[in-house]
Amino acid sequence: MKKIATALTLAAAAVSFSSGVSAEAPVQFSSIDFNAPATDSVVGVRFPTLYGKTSSVKGVDFHILAIGETDDFVGVQWPLLFAGANHVNNSMTGAAFGVWNWNKGQTTGLNAGFVNITHNVKGANIGAVNYSTGYTSFDWSVANISKSSHAQLGFFNMTDEIKVVQIGLINCAKNGFLPCFPFFNFAVK
Repeated sequence: MKKIATALTLAAAAVSFSSGVSAEAPVQFSSIDFNAPATDSVVGVRFPTLYGKTSSVKGVDFHILAIGETDDFVGVQWPLLFAGANHVNNSMTGAAFGVWNWNKGQTTGLNAGFVNITHNVKGANIGAVNYSTGYTSFDWSVANISKSSHAQLGFFNMTDEIKVVQIGLINCAKNGFLPCFPFFNFAVK
């Protein structure tokens, strides 16, 4: 693993020195206080280690024991060794896999992690805990909590507004046929 990290660091440094500060990088290695090459846009592959922040990534994020932060992301976020977190500030389109996925804006696609903290999701949240401050299409976990959801599947489901159905041990929705009901709850218009 140490040889791979060294090779990736050298490759990123070579790209950085050969192209100077470019508008877009095909490969970027980032850590706590630097990006190599020093650019805010990656179209290709990014390797955040410990903590890496880049404004825009289109491609693949391979975290190496890291929190990878972006403003806008399109592609797949995949922590190597399954020990990483994804933090998106504005929009994410694609799939995010991690111990923790934190998407503050619009998500289109899949969040699959132990804990998913989101705002609006057109797609699915799959994990142990899903918490959303906005709308979600589908939540599947032990505990699902959202402002509004199309469908929830889990042991404990809670939302202000369910659009279709909740299935689980405890299901709470302000617009449900009952505020809380075991096994299922559905919207009453």
